[in-house]
Amino acid sequence: MDKDGMKDEILVENETKEDAGKETVSKNFIEQIIEKDISEGHCGAITTRFPPEPNGYLHIGHAKSILLNYGLAQKYGGKFNLRFDDTNPTKEKTEFVESIIADVKWLGGDFEDRLFFASNYFEQMYEAAVKLIKKGKAYVCELTADQIREYRGTLTEPGKNSPYRERSVEENLRLFEEMKDGKYEDGSKVLRAKIDMASPNINMRDPIIYRIARMHHHNTGDKWCIYPMYDFAHPIEDAIEGITHSICTLEFEDHRPLYDWVVEEVGYENPPKQIEFAKLYLTNVITGKRYIKRLVEEGIVDGWDDPRLVSISALRRRGFTPESIKMFMELCGVSKSNSSVDYAMLEYCIREDLKLKKSRVMAVLDPIKLVITNYPEGQVEYVEVPNNQENEEMGTRQVPFCRELYIDREDFMIEPPKKYFRLYPGNEVRLMHAYFVTCTDYITDETGKVTEVHCTYDPETKSGSGFTGRKVKGTIHWVAQPTAVKAEVRLYENIVDEEKGVYNEDGSLNLNPNSITVLKECFVEPGVENAKAYDSFQFLRHGYFCVDAKDSEPGHLVFNRIVSLKSSYKPV
Repeated sequence: MDKDGMKDEILVENETKEDAGKETVSKNFIEQIIEKDISEGHCGAITTRFPPEPNGYLHIGHAKSILLNYGLAQKYGGKFNLRFDDTNPTKEKTEFVESIIADVKWLGGDFEDRLFFASNYFEQMYEAAVKLIKKGKAYVCELTADQIREYRGTLTEPGKNSPYRERSVEENLRLFEEMKDGKYEDGSKVLRAKIDMASPNINMRDPIIYRIARMHHHNTGDKWCIYPMYDFAHPIEDAIEGITHSICTLEFEDHRPLYDWVVEEVGYENPPKQIEFAKLYLTNVITGKRYIKRLVEEGIVDGWDDPRLVSISALRRRGFTPESIKMFMELCGVSKSNSSVDYAMLEYCIREDLKLKKSRVMAVLDPIKLVITNYPEGQVEYVEVPNNQENEEMGTRQVPFCRELYIDREDFMIEPPKKYFRLYPGNEVRLMHAYFVTCTDYITDETGKVTEVHCTYDPETKSGSGFTGRKVKGTIHWVAQPTAVKAEVRLYENIVDEEKGVYNEDGSLNLNPNSITVLKECFVEPGVENAKAYDSFQFLRHGYFCVDAKDSEPGHLVFNRIVSLKSSYKPV
């Protein structure tokens, strides 16, 4: 379980509310709670937070939490904090801190001078624990971890008191200070809240609030050898920062009584209110940090930002945009009911975002040579091509055309099936934005593989000339061979096997062996050779592609396919 209130999946949205006789107003239940609190004077300007634990890279579920918390702060004129919940140094790294800051900024979360670290509050947390001891609300316990579990009881049976529960305040203060001073071995003692071992809520059965752990901390170094537990630290962090609404996922609902107990017993005025909402499960993706870590360490993926993953950095590298992710979250909505959504919805959102923004260029991914035998040798002309047929404001460009071209292998067949309207011996097609050509011959190698196609062209049929003499059923794209820009293209599919599900019965991952296809001999029309990292285009008929930020370099362009063009998904 992540300390930011997220597990390994995503989150969801929305409930609508209608005022009788008025225009429909869409408000999720969290907005309704906030507006009620404001109207009743329980809070002024709200303050929200996104509190990730820096033990890995963020995934798309965290994007939901970022956008939800930041969006609420914006909507109600409040403040938004980015706070690292770094109370467990076992798996925390500066690398993860830096990646999370970059992800939040990329999504548009503006935290300006409101960047905080829970570890900066360790002194206040220690003082809060001392206060509880003095109130008789906390005690040092020496039971082992197994014994504590045994004493805790079950869902149907109450727990029993620790033999150390009735230690005096003075003894508890001394022992706790000695724990802080490093006089005891790791795991030998813990500090527990004294609440109710018979509570029907197991979280209230004297939970551990401090443990001994000699671990180097990325922020505080070796200053501390005791660290607070999440359920104790988190409400204190929220209270210190003046968080008005602490928004987390539904599995923390049972922890809310402990959250409220901590802020009440420590004595914070205007305590924060915890609100839980449901996660949304995204189909056929891996978001669990332990699984991604394994994929990274075993070299199955190219790091945490491998474009086959749904970490935020991976989505950015693949070519997704902040706008597309925001659209996705708006379609999902916020609710208290568990739900799931198809990955196709996320693909729909990126197509919708890019379709009117990006230039559409011709690219040949599996090339064969096409020679127009009656076209003058050495002649080059330019054809006018719209940059985006759906957005005239993007203008046009001039694309070179000549005798020798590249076309995609799938656009020629020696013996075509019925209703195949592309190029084959004797058939005439249009070369997109150029001329009609008729196949007259072809050449194969010793294996029978086609290496070259010969055609003749009709100079009267140039696109835009007004020619109406005859029609053709097929149009194929092309790239002029002399000016073609060579590129490497990577085609991605889901990294898990969709047919079998994400996990095997033994808990291992159902990996898709075809999750990446690398094409090293691709050709793109001129004009893209100076494209920079994250620049994206629509390759006509193939999909949307983005310049890879890690492997692409001058003279060696690498494109990631963001998404194909076709989808059966329809938004509700």
